[in-house]
Amino acid sequence: MTADEAPAPASAEPILLVDDEKNIRRTLRMVLESEGHVVHEAGSAADAFTVLGANPVDLILLDVKLGDDNGIEVLRQLKARGEDGTGAAWAEVPVVMISGHATIEDAVAATRLGAFDFMEKPLDRNRVVVTVRNALERRRMWREVNQLRRAVDARWELLGGTSVMADLRRQIVKVAPTRSRVLITGQSGTGKELIARAIHRNSSVSSGPFVKVNCAAIPPELIESELFGHERGAFTGAVAKKRGLFEVADGGTIFLDEIGDMALPAQAKVLRVLQTGEFTRVGGEKSLRTDSRVVAATNRDLEEMVKTGSFREDLFFRLNVVPIRSPDLSERAEDVPLLVESFIAECCEENGFARKPIDDDVVDKLKTYDWPGNVRELRNVVERLVIMSDEVIRERDLPPYLGGPRAGGGVGRSTGPVSTFDLGRYAQKSLREFREEIEAEFIRMKLAELGWNISRTAQALGIERTNLHKKLRALGIHRGEDDKSEPG
Repeated sequence: MTADEAPAPASAEPILLVDDEKNIRRTLRMVLESEGHVVHEAGSAADAFTVLGANPVDLILLDVKLGDDNGIEVLRQLKARGEDGTGAAWAEVPVVMISGHATIEDAVAATRLGAFDFMEKPLDRNRVVVTVRNALERRRMWREVNQLRRAVDARWELLGGTSVMADLRRQIVKVAPTRSRVLITGQSGTGKELIARAIHRNSSVSSGPFVKVNCAAIPPELIESELFGHERGAFTGAVAKKRGLFEVADGGTIFLDEIGDMALPAQAKVLRVLQTGEFTRVGGEKSLRTDSRVVAATNRDLEEMVKTGSFREDLFFRLNVVPIRSPDLSERAEDVPLLVESFIAECCEENGFARKPIDDDVVDKLKTYDWPGNVRELRNVVERLVIMSDEVIRERDLPPYLGGPRAGGGVGRSTGPVSTFDLGRYAQKSLREFREEIEAEFIRMKLAELGWNISRTAQALGIERTNLHKKLRALGIHRGEDDKSEPG
């Protein structure tokens, strides 16, 4: 790339020149100021750190020979500052090394320490301009990536100021930096995935991938292929080699959600991975290795499943090194207003609405409800309120079971979807019509409680999964826009 082809830099991006030769600093200052940059100077390592302590910079031009100081050592200190928490911003600033007597060893050492580039004296103006522009472009890209990362992290933030949540955060802070396996338990919709992501975000493998596996959503005949991959021709439809999720998660965290729904044959293979770090693709012979941290979650009683033989005892002990319980929303009702405000902001942004205020009496009713579907159910209700309300969310926008108006007039009670109903409105209906309406209402309630997980809802109702699907079609029950979340 020539100087003419390089993108123009943003105005006034600050640059630090560190060189013990005054004439070199003056020449570089003239070049950089002509490009619109603010320039700081330092003639020694001590001066450089003094300037950095008082001024933010986006780029450092650093001489290898600084009189009695060594520029390579200064680079090492800059990059190390981010590790002990005393100056993370310095470690993230690109550094271009300059030298008139550089050796191959110096260039290799600088590159290994994270130097962006290496320029030799005498300096060519065009080379300086292009190198500076490229380094600053890297800096801008880094900022954008970190802004996106912060936005993503905010979406998965654990909200709540109650003592229950404070205790949960303390557990996360203790276990996250270790490599210990964690088993997260709790009811559906309590936010077990948020806990898993918080553990990953604060772990030593946070720069690696976070791979979620929903064991309940993968058919038993496909779970091994998903987890461990397969070779071409391993089975009908395996037209190409596929990497498994344990392989994808190498160097990061693999989150085995709903581990209690995993079939016994797959449990045996997961146990082998936990014991040895090795696995084999379906249809393959070569043993592969993975170095991924395992975090598992379930809403089922694994200890009881071990007793009945539906879950391997040895796998349970391997996973349950550090147990963490995800609290029900009913245990932290005081967090409801904070969650409501966060969900309103999120839903308004997603749908392009102006931020909607909510009446205090609506928040009070939301606080007193039991929330059998936990945080997921609350989020779905808030989304419905945001979409169906006018400029302000009022009591009339609530569904009947939360205290909103009924179809025939009057105000409902916040004791549940089917806790009370007016028998008079069924006076003209047949017994079959009455039974179907009540049955549909009860099924809707169970689906909401269990986050629309068909398998667990069928189990709770005491019917087969296929029969539940038939009933949903017959009764005209469809999963609508009010529940977009995944089971968890």
